[in-house]
Amino acid sequence: MSNALPVLDDLRTETEELDGLVTELSQEGWSLPTPAPGWTIAHQIAHLTWTDRAALLAATDADAFAVEAEKAAAAPGSFVDEGAAEGAALPPAELLARWRAGRGDLWRALGEAPAGTRLPWYGPPMAVPSMATARLMETWAHGQDVADALGVTRTPTDRLRHVARIGVRARDFAFAVRGLSVPDEEFRVELTSPVTGELWTYGPEDAPQRVTGPGLDFCLLVTQRAHRSDLAVRAEGPDATRWLDIAQAFAGPPGAGRQAKPNGPGVPR
Repeated sequence: MSNALPVLDDLRTETEELDGLVTELSQEGWSLPTPAPGWTIAHQIAHLTWTDRAALLAATDADAFAVEAEKAAAAPGSFVDEGAAEGAALPPAELLARWRAGRGDLWRALGEAPAGTRLPWYGPPMAVPSMATARLMETWAHGQDVADALGVTRTPTDRLRHVARIGVRARDFAFAVRGLSVPDEEFRVELTSPVTGELWTYGPEDAPQRVTGPGLDFCLLVTQRAHRSDLAVRAEGPDATRWLDIAQAFAGPPGAGRQAKPNGPGVPR
């Protein structure tokens, strides 16, 4: 049995909370625009359905996943939007049923994967627990888009610790995917739990470059669901400061991210 099971429980809970936001939506509700340009709520759920299917292929049929990865590499600027548009065109009830069935298949596949298994992905190969964490991160991030479209304020939970961790671990990728030199030294990252006030810490305690702030804000930053200037995440050091401008917790090309709020507080430099 895989050692991904603890995070799988959190992934299941995160997904079920998002399911609760959309299950009673009308046709008009599914068509509401979200902060992602051109994407409705249906596009958001379709994207999760599509990526769950890709993750299932990675876990169960590496050759089939390789074919999908080649398609993505051939159309890096459009394959995500095309996958979302295809699913969003389905009747909402059918889309919802596909999402539920696909994520259940994925959870079972990840839970049954032998410990130590590494799965292919659009970025570097991932261990099974990391894949489960990535699915939780993406579910939370797209759930934020849905919540914003519905005008719902979600209560943050300590499941965000998974999102924060993958955001920290993706630091080098964020630099490399932009063709930037990866910093030689680790940063110290100190984030405050939105639930208990506990400090989540990463990296050497004596590192000269540091990132600090609320855990929720850091998660919004690395999933590009809020602009840096609207968040209370702070950096010390030139490389750490640069990281906060480019951070991303997801594989693939850099995203455009959210625009700063017109009357936001601005970023102290």
